[in-house]
Amino acid sequence: MTNLKTGLLVLALFGMTGCIETTIPASAPTMPSDDLSAFQGARAGQAEGGLQARGYQLARTEGLTAFWFNQGTGSCARIVTSNGRYESVTMVPASNC
Repeated sequence: MTNLKTGLLVLALFGMTGCIETTIPASAPTMPSDDLSAFQGARAGQAEGGLQARGYQLARTEGLTAFWFNQGTGSCARIVTSNGRYESVTMVPASNC
C-alpha cells in the first residue's frame, strides 16, 4: 500500500511540473526596462519586438538613428542601426524622444 501512495505522489508532483513555465523566450533577455545594452548587435527587425515587450514605442527617427520611448518609466533610448543590426544602444534624456 505504501508503494502505491508513493507512486501516486510522484505522479502528482511530476504532473504539476508541466504547469510551471521556466523558460525565458530568446527574444526577451532578462533585464530592467531601462537597460537595453543586450540589444546592441541584435538584428533590428527582430529586436523591435523585444523593445515593444519592455514598453518602448518608436518616438521618431533621423536617418538610421531611432529614438524609442518608454512612457511607463520615462526612459528614452537612441539606437543607431548599421547593416541591419543595432550598432549602438544609448540611453539618453527623455527630452530626446
